[in-house]
Amino acid sequence: MLLAEIARTSRGVAGSPARRAKIDLLARCLRDAGPAEAAVAVAYLSGELPQRQIGVGYAALRDLPPPADEAGLTVADVDAAFTEIGALSGKGSVAGRRERLHALLGRATRDEQDFLIRLLAGELRQGALDGVMADAVAAAAQVPATEVRRAAMLRGALPPVATAALAQGVAGLRGFGLEVGRPVKPMLAASAPSMDEAFGRLGAPDARVAVEWKLDGVRAQIHVAGSETRVFTRTLDDITGRLPEVVTALRDLPVRSAVFDGELIALRPDGRPHPFQITSARTASHKDPGVPLSVFLFDLLHLDGADLLDRPGAERQAALAGVLPGELLMPRLVTGSAAEATGFFTDAVAHGHEGVMVKSLDTPYTAGRRGAGWIKVKPRHTLDLVVLAVEWGHGRRNGTLSNLHLGARDPATGGFVMLGKTFKGLTDKMLAWQTERLRELAISDDSWTVHVRPELVVEIAFDGVQRSSRYPGGMALRFARVLRHRPDKSAAEADTVDTVRTIAALTDPPPAEGSG
Repeated sequence: MLLAEIARTSRGVAGSPARRAKIDLLARCLRDAGPAEAAVAVAYLSGELPQRQIGVGYAALRDLPPPADEAGLTVADVDAAFTEIGALSGKGSVAGRRERLHALLGRATRDEQDFLIRLLAGELRQGALDGVMADAVAAAAQVPATEVRRAAMLRGALPPVATAALAQGVAGLRGFGLEVGRPVKPMLAASAPSMDEAFGRLGAPDARVAVEWKLDGVRAQIHVAGSETRVFTRTLDDITGRLPEVVTALRDLPVRSAVFDGELIALRPDGRPHPFQITSARTASHKDPGVPLSVFLFDLLHLDGADLLDRPGAERQAALAGVLPGELLMPRLVTGSAAEATGFFTDAVAHGHEGVMVKSLDTPYTAGRRGAGWIKVKPRHTLDLVVLAVEWGHGRRNGTLSNLHLGARDPATGGFVMLGKTFKGLTDKMLAWQTERLRELAISDDSWTVHVRPELVVEIAFDGVQRSSRYPGGMALRFARVLRHRPDKSAAEADTVDTVRTIAALTDPPPAEGSG
């Protein structure tokens, strides 16, 4: 299959607002790909690489070679080139990856170059999310979508499921099952701005719900088979060797085989969480930095030969509580009272955690999807910040000023302290407006970043403040997104860096005296 067909399908999907139209376009492309190339086609059209990462950053995507005049690059050519690029390591590997990438891009037409750049930059936002892609696989293979979703849940990835569906139909899909030792995609949660709304969606108070702490930790799926314990991340990476304390914590459980879902988090001696970076670094490092992780488990997918995925949440919780000591269970409350749940929420936040999860007691474990039965409720922080610079967009946002560099006012110096970047939350209308406005404020433009006079104020929502060595202020916003532009406010009315430090102290208090 030519890459041009993938690029053409991507453009069509991005330009089609209707879900049915997106599915039809994707399905036609997957039928043309056939079983042999379906896995790579699904990955590319989902904005992913089969290789996951190939060590290519934004710098390698600048100063592109002239495009080819005619399409001749195949999907197999690109996949092989990405595998070769990703395998380079050691001295000279950065230059080598750039050289090979540019050689590949030189064989691509302008449309293909645009697609590949967006794919590598993680900006292929075209509406081909997992649900749409699963339906497209089902349509291409002429099999029920429920069969595709279940197989993807159990396999932990859609590309190999697409290959099986196109090659063997329903029989191939039913060959996938939950296997202890092979992770499945985690169930995800929807969001609600308040406890009352979460309760309303789940039918409480007529139906009781479970309310659990929502930790700012690392999601972990833990598989136990006899004496062997393996720990997987939410992206299905095996990190067992990095976390001996987690293996030890589950070593003596009264189970033959089990699959648990939960969170790992680094806690201070007083029980409050360390900054997220410490937890993240602990799971990312092959060296033990001396910060042990605590284990909090909240679901059970398999127990002693029996799969529990389709059981109601209450049954899974009862089974979980039956095999775990209390210190390994996620704190939870079962209630039909929004007032009681709000008190539990307040206590969770007071302990330094993100908020709560509100869960139906009846819902099955819908792995890999945002199930209607799980809803997260978190306090929302907002700041009015000043735009210091902005980056040109790519792909669908090509020609617009997209990624905003955000700064807080520093009363001590009269300047601004950068706190991070974001392009999230921007609608097409907002993009068009800010592009025009920021062009008026431009000071310099190097074709990648436009530096502007610090005059435009934007209202930013974010989940917390984390330590960061990337920025001079030593802080960065977590999950920042634009709520609205504030042309009615001057830069002098923007929030100060002192306000940000106060929020940081609430979400990341200093260690108690004598705690190290």
